[in-house]
Amino acid sequence: MSAASMVRMPYRVDSPAEIARAAESLRRSVQETELSPECVMGVFERWSRHLDSRELDDFPGIVFLRMWLRRGTLEPIVTRELGATAMQGGWTESGSAACKAFPLGVIGHWPAGNVEIQPILSMTCALLGGNAALVRIPSGLDELLQRLMERLEHSDPGRLLTSRIFLAAFDHNRDDLHESMAREVDGAMIWGGKDAVLRVRSLPFPHWARIAVFGPRISVAAMDAGTWTDSAKRDTWCLRLARDVWQFDQQACSSPHVLFLERSAGHPIEPFVECLRRAFEAENRSHRRKAIVASQTSKIAQARAAWLLNDTAHRAIFPPSPDWTLLIGSGPDIPEPVQGKTLTVLEVDSLADAIGKLDGNVQALGLGMADSERERQLTSLAARRGIDRIVKLGRMHVFTSPWDGMDLIRPMIRIVRHVSSAE
Repeated sequence: MSAASMVRMPYRVDSPAEIARAAESLRRSVQETELSPECVMGVFERWSRHLDSRELDDFPGIVFLRMWLRRGTLEPIVTRELGATAMQGGWTESGSAACKAFPLGVIGHWPAGNVEIQPILSMTCALLGGNAALVRIPSGLDELLQRLMERLEHSDPGRLLTSRIFLAAFDHNRDDLHESMAREVDGAMIWGGKDAVLRVRSLPFPHWARIAVFGPRISVAAMDAGTWTDSAKRDTWCLRLARDVWQFDQQACSSPHVLFLERSAGHPIEPFVECLRRAFEAENRSHRRKAIVASQTSKIAQARAAWLLNDTAHRAIFPPSPDWTLLIGSGPDIPEPVQGKTLTVLEVDSLADAIGKLDGNVQALGLGMADSERERQLTSLAARRGIDRIVKLGRMHVFTSPWDGMDLIRPMIRIVRHVSSAE
């Protein structure tokens, strides 16, 4: 495909009519051609290979995106959500009837702006169900996403997927364009903070539209005494935790903000905290922040000062710059998240006490546990308290199904049931 034949995405949109025309074209693509998960994955696999380029090494989340697009990642998700025969998109017998997954149609996507690859991740979920994707692009991501979409164009010469994608770039204050998007879709995937989610949910969607919401939440980490006191494995655990903190500058809902450490008689936490400091320094050298907004710098400085002034037992470790911060104290209560690679380390007498205080505002719990039986007990406790994902430290950002307790593909498809008229 020549550069001249490529269609530039995202599109700068300025009128509701443009969105209506785009939605009409997308819906026609869905209605005229069936697209099985197998076909979609073939394009995704090629796209993943085209993203493996030095030119994209600086793109936030590019390594994760390449892995997400691979068949080995997506096929198990499709199989789990839609069944073992879903890959080819055929009918399956169900007693005297036959069932098959069909797309809803045009899925609107309102991704958050804090994770650069989120518009892509969101739309891939809809495409795997055979849908078209009408995606509102947050401000500031146009050029970044253009680089990714150029690679998709090269990976999709038959336009199997690009004919089903429209990335619409417009200012978040354009209520008329948000409303136009909502009127034209058959389903929506909404991501972001409380105000953004409520605003999108209030839009004039058709009464039949299905809505999947992935709202604002936080995540925490916990380690039992047998794990953090194990000097042989301490470095590995600290590096895993540092990597979870570093990704997405701690702005993702899956970012840990607090680490609960179970007290152990005769084992002060200083050696562990020192190991964690080295891990943070190492991660900072490998993935140094390129820029930080002034308000975040101020927030970090205020959090450091407030932590030390509020309790003489509190300690803090941080460099002169706002690159990262460790706040050390005790107790099971979660302080207000600071972001900006700020981790609060809290000693507790019992992990069950800390986890028992969590609620549905916590999305993920990252664990480092030496006692497997206690881990099963804590997992059940966390699940009852509203936590949707309990994972090993180092894997807190692994985007997979279910997410926030929901499937990613199935909510945006219809299972059509056919009973033969010959019966």
